Amino acid sequence: MDFGVYMFPTDYAIRPDELAREVEARGFESIWFPEHTHIPASRRSPWPGGGDLPREYWHCYDPFVALTAAAAATTTLKLGTGICLVIERDPIVMAKEVASVDQISNGRFMFGIGGGWNAEEMENHGTNFRRRWRILRENIMAMKTIWTEDEPEFHGDFVDFDPIWSYPKPAQTPHPPIFMGGDGPRTFDRVVELADGWMPIGGRVNSGPKLGEKAALLRTRLEDAGRDPDAVPITIFGVSPDADTIARMEQDGVSRVLLTLPPEDRETVLPVLDDLAKLVR
Repeated sequence: MDFGVYMFPTDYAIRPDELAREVEARGFESIWFPEHTHIPASRRSPWPGGGDLPREYWHCYDPFVALTAAAAATTTLKLGTGICLVIERDPIVMAKEVASVDQISNGRFMFGIGGGWNAEEMENHGTNFRRRWRILRENIMAMKTIWTEDEPEFHGDFVDFDPIWSYPKPAQTPHPPIFMGGDGPRTFDRVVELADGWMPIGGRVNSGPKLGEKAALLRTRLEDAGRDPDAVPITIFGVSPDADTIARMEQDGVSRVLLTLPPEDRETVLPVLDDLAKLVR
């Protein structure tokens, strides 16, 4: 099992390059940054975590900028978006962002994606909440075309462009691995069609037998589609730092767990990181 960490990279927290160096020095496999372009002040959409929305949601850096800083400060640490709200981004620009970070990091980028929960945030980007998964599908399909073809073109309901030239291409072939977030009734459809891994949130996916049953179902779905289940690993995002919980997840077929760091200053974060490193060892 691989162990990574995730943190909202905010303007008041430890710098992403400093954090990445410390994470790599302690032997973790990866670091992941989430994103929100903004949070509408109306706060109509309730936070799935319950209660008041923490301030890091509207103070975080752009993940591609933060991950580029992390890439420049490290040599082996893998770098992931956890998650990127692809329904709020232009797919041509996003394809270049992903490819650029992957090239600059020498092929260490991992692309965690999801549909998001904040309807009015999406509306500010021109995205209809009820269509977000259809838009996500076309965005990913269009980006795959851009990454793998010299003169890509794409014609869909939401994304449409004639042949273009777009470089760089990603360092990884055919592209960085895509991890599909979520744990809904259609999630495995999206994993099977579009992704290279499944990445549900730890606090929202049941551990124990239920997670094991879901893992078995995903393997069956992948086999039925002619895909190798071992090539589509499960990553659990935001796992409690508990050895028994992690052991159960490993038994259930989880390949990677991502442990949570608080979005705070260096003096607050590093002791937490040290404790997590002890747990991993």
